[in-house]
Amino acid sequence: MELEKDLSLKQQFLDVVIIEKGEGELPSEFPDGLENMASHNLLTYKSHQESLDDWAIDELLCHYVNYRKQTSPSLKDLLPAEDFRLYGVSTRYPKKLFGQVRPVQIGEGVYEVQWAVRPVWIVVLSRIPKAERNALWLLFSTVPENVKYGALHSRRSGEMSTLLNDLFRKYEIEGFAMPYTVEDYRKDYVREHIDKLPPEERLRGIPPEERLRGLSPEERLRGLPPEERLRGLSEEELQKLAEIIMKQREQKSSGN
Repeated sequence: MELEKDLSLKQQFLDVVIIEKGEGELPSEFPDGLENMASHNLLTYKSHQESLDDWAIDELLCHYVNYRKQTSPSLKDLLPAEDFRLYGVSTRYPKKLFGQVRPVQIGEGVYEVQWAVRPVWIVVLSRIPKAERNALWLLFSTVPENVKYGALHSRRSGEMSTLLNDLFRKYEIEGFAMPYTVEDYRKDYVREHIDKLPPEERLRGIPPEERLRGLSPEERLRGLPPEERLRGLSEEELQKLAEIIMKQREQKSSGN
């Protein structure tokens, strides 16, 4: 028999915690399932390769107990239970879990289950409706057209670009036929941001001949002083140019 056994030997990780800070601008719309978040929101996520089952929800409740202890002033002065909300986010529909506990549908792809004394919201990413507010959810849905929609409507940033690159590569490795690829995302990202770059940065890496393609000779030389226009010409070319100028002068004189 053991008394007061130490249960903290194995390190535990919670997938996501969303904390209300009270500062900054909130988005006009939240992803489905996250509209009514509390001060502390604990999420567990299961990909298309994993199951959101009873064990996963048990773990989430354990994380909630530990997290509530850590964030409260003391064990005798715990933060109110209403300050915490629990979420199970799953790419796949959790058929086994919903066979064990009756889900209440809150919205399309969003359910609530009662687990012991705690309500847990379940968000099924493969069943989330296609809407701009759900862009992040749709990226992880593994539904090709929804992934494409999510990528096109995600907030563009350097961090998001890295995340999408990694996600698309993972899909490719796992054999998902995605109509929207890493290269497609890169092209769209460049199109969206290129007008914000100064001209010298836009032209970086483009060979001179590519920069001049499509310009008429007059447009290429516009703004250059005479000495700059002649720079690089050989003596033979300069002589030929002088002959052309003399001939044009003679023609102009004879015309007068």
